[in-house]
Amino acid sequence: MSQRAVVFGAAGQLGIEMTRELKARDYAVAAWDRNAVDITDASAVEQALARYDAEVVFNCAAYNQVDVAEKEPQAALAVNGLAVRNLALACRQMDARLVHFSTDYVFDGFAHHPYAEDDPPHPLSAYAVSKLAGELYAQAYLERVLVVRTSGVYGLSALATPRGNFVELMLRLAAGGHPIRVVEDHVASPTFAPLLAARTVDLVDRGLNGIFHIGGGAPISWFHFARTIFEVARIQPLLLATSEREFRTPARRPRYSALSNGKMERIGLTPMPPLRQALETYFAERAPAIANPA
Repeated sequence: MSQRAVVFGAAGQLGIEMTRELKARDYAVAAWDRNAVDITDASAVEQALARYDAEVVFNCAAYNQVDVAEKEPQAALAVNGLAVRNLALACRQMDARLVHFSTDYVFDGFAHHPYAEDDPPHPLSAYAVSKLAGELYAQAYLERVLVVRTSGVYGLSALATPRGNFVELMLRLAAGGHPIRVVEDHVASPTFAPLLAARTVDLVDRGLNGIFHIGGGAPISWFHFARTIFEVARIQPLLLATSEREFRTPARRPRYSALSNGKMERIGLTPMPPLRQALETYFAERAPAIANPA
């Protein structure tokens, strides 16, 4: 009999991929966006999960406007922190598993090595604090909880979402014909959304709990990520390297937030492919997706 899964944040980039992956593995899926169930409403969450009799709950919903959160930290905390408490309490009531997605931004970037799950978090911004709060709420109320930290998620499902992703942003800027400036002194682990979804379900199918990192593989700066995007796309816009000092933002970001996939790989999950290979897959699938939006 198929497991009954719920995906919150189903209209977002990761939520779309999670829903697709779960259905491909014969899960019975209820995919809810904010209009269907507002996760900041504890009563609505409890009633929705009880009606569906959920067995595993995936929280792909997030407030991810990093710079705006500096002006409205309460809004970020409501979605990324307190709403996760709502989910955790409802899951405890239902005896359901919770799978919650977090971020590389819970680290301060001072370590200069790919972060492992046991490295101590030290958030630098209101957004990062709210995401760490969500992790802590999930673990405080549940024993059966899987927290997946990831980094720089990009996937074709962004074509159907209003905010897009870094790849699509670079393509839009390239089409504008102006010089493109991207920071070279910030390093992360850009992660292909379909692979993130697949590895997450692998963890769920194995019954694993705790914190796992699923990043895109080798660390890379945002500047070199942009350059690789343009190389794979076979376009040559004027790309210029800039720095944190020149490109000031309201929120502090970790300068080095690459994630180690060592724990995931040690339990036997397939390693993430090289970034260029993932981007080649992205662009191979992008052309027909653009041609046939439906």
